Amino acid sequence: MNPYIFLSQTYQKLFNDGKELPLGGFKKLSMPELKHNAPKMLIFSPHPDDECITGLLPLKFRRDKFFNVINVAVTLGSKKERQLPRYEELKNACEYLNFNLIRATETGLENVKLSTRENSPNEWDEKISCIADIIKNNNPEIILLPHENDWNASHIGTHFLVLDALKSIKNFSCKIIETEFWAAMQSPNLMIEATAEELGQLITAISFHVGEVKRNPYHLTLPAWMMDNVRRGAEIVGGQGGNAPDFTFATIYRAGTFENGKITPAFTNGKIISSADIF
Repeated sequence: MNPYIFLSQTYQKLFNDGKELPLGGFKKLSMPELKHNAPKMLIFSPHPDDECITGLLPLKFRRDKFFNVINVAVTLGSKKERQLPRYEELKNACEYLNFNLIRATETGLENVKLSTRENSPNEWDEKISCIADIIKNNNPEIILLPHENDWNASHIGTHFLVLDALKSIKNFSCKIIETEFWAAMQSPNLMIEATAEELGQLITAISFHVGEVKRNPYHLTLPAWMMDNVRRGAEIVGGQGGNAPDFTFATIYRAGTFENGKITPAFTNGKIISSADIF
């Protein structure tokens, strides 16, 4: 038998077998205790589940660098009947990952879109004030947010909302990590390897979003997405024509510094960091 056909059939079987696995209900990950003054990382998530999908770097910072990772639920989705159930699912996912959780409002912000920014300035200013208060109250060293062209309207809206909030705060600077999911960044500069164990932990975390993965088992496609990240990142981050790194799974980011109202890239050349590197 053609071994590549067998390989493809094996992939398909693994995916189908994954549909029978339990959703949520797993014991929280064992993590070191945090000091009361632990440095903070804020994840501004457009929707519940983004904290898991792009959560590799936060997971490593929580476990290895003892950061207080706080997920900020910017919205709880557009379906009102699902907003509070999604919040409960989100709480469970964050509990599993040892992330803390903040809601922008009880049911999340509405209309976090560029059209609101352009056509309803008073409404947008209220959202800016809400996000700016969260940033000032937590004084994070690092902020994660979607990049400016991440296709989904709420992802793009969240990018500009967080940036507008940052610009409204006087004399504030922090590290910025931009994420991608719906659309690839044109100029990422950081690729981080995920071990198979870490990937499994992130898939587990997504599985807590039960109502979402029942309609679309996208938690099971995370390995394929991370494998494709390695393919792309080898050249987009590492340089055109570069050799692929010797690992299987990765997440791509863009690292920078926010200061004086703008984001400056953290480094000129891209960085590829394996799990064997000192992190």
